[in-house]
Amino acid sequence: MFTDSVKFLKHVFLGSVLWGTISQIFCMSAETKFNAYIGTYTDGKSKGIYVARFDAENGKLSAPELVFETKNPSFLALHPNGRVLYAVGEIGNFQGKGVGAVSAFSIDAKSGKLALLNQQASAGAGPCHLAVDKTGKCVLVANYGSGSFATLPIEGDGKLGEPRSKIQGTGSSINKERQAGPHAHQIITDPANKFAFGCDLGLDKVFIWKLEPNKASLDSENAHFAPVKPGAGPRHLVFHPDGRIAYVINEMGSSITAFAYASKGALNEIQTISTLPKDFHGSSTCAEVEVHPSGKFVYGSNRGHDSIAVFAVDAKTGRLTLVEHQSTEGKTPRHFAIDPTGKWLLAENQESDNIVIFRIDQGTGKLSATGEKVEVGAPVCIQFVPESAK
Repeated sequence: MFTDSVKFLKHVFLGSVLWGTISQIFCMSAETKFNAYIGTYTDGKSKGIYVARFDAENGKLSAPELVFETKNPSFLALHPNGRVLYAVGEIGNFQGKGVGAVSAFSIDAKSGKLALLNQQASAGAGPCHLAVDKTGKCVLVANYGSGSFATLPIEGDGKLGEPRSKIQGTGSSINKERQAGPHAHQIITDPANKFAFGCDLGLDKVFIWKLEPNKASLDSENAHFAPVKPGAGPRHLVFHPDGRIAYVINEMGSSITAFAYASKGALNEIQTISTLPKDFHGSSTCAEVEVHPSGKFVYGSNRGHDSIAVFAVDAKTGRLTLVEHQSTEGKTPRHFAIDPTGKWLLAENQESDNIVIFRIDQGTGKLSATGEKVEVGAPVCIQFVPESAK
């Protein structure tokens, strides 16, 4: 009943200012017990995908346990039904070919265990990100190594079909070391599931394609793009809950660009703001960006400065104002996750092999360390699955 009410209200108010108020009431999960699946790099202490129990009542995370041994399952995505987990295999050779892998797993919600359903090629080398469209019909993959994007159909049992659309990037940008060619870094859908957005760090572009989930296809012939500042290196994009604003975090530029979003797939820049303190002069790059479920705050991670930058969102314009910088109490926060209740932020410090938990102030967005942290080798991604999921 709760879920049906949220869907109805979103349908009625999505895109309106009123949805900002509705989302604050309904958007945060009523669940408090979760299985937290952790994607990792396996060159050091890690061996694959891990799971830990997260209690949103008190912000406690149990010691992670290995649930599937595999090479570099760096990024994870959850099927809308909550019963299937997908993971990239960030590798350059799969089944004797110069491509990476995508794996599908069934989830045992009670035990947290994963069972492999099948694997498919990612249609490119070094896949670093994937997402599931909102109907659960296809997986979208970004292949960093080859600079390509691809789609894979999802069958009725959650298994993956062979890749359908493949879009190969071409060109370069101004940084000769990092941008000599395309580097696809993320692909997601818009809130209405009509368009797909691909961030290419090497080309300084956010590509936009019309999405046909039933065919697992992207309309490459009518593609367009939104540029960012040359050399900025767009890495990840996230939409505000009201669907009117998209935020892109720029890895090399250490900044976040806010775009006004039109329903026809157009992005128009309205602001770019630094994620670093004005008095910081060291080396640092950005990684993850998230919007709080209430829509009131945006968070971005800095690797080098090793912090989370916290911003307040102007409810009318979507523009950002800096609130604070919070140390992640570790090294290289490649990723962080806000739990579904909106109470906690879990910072994944890749080079210090730990996850550190922060409490989120619901009024200001500020972060405070809880003292809770767990060890896991090179954490890269967290996906929350309610223990009640069936």
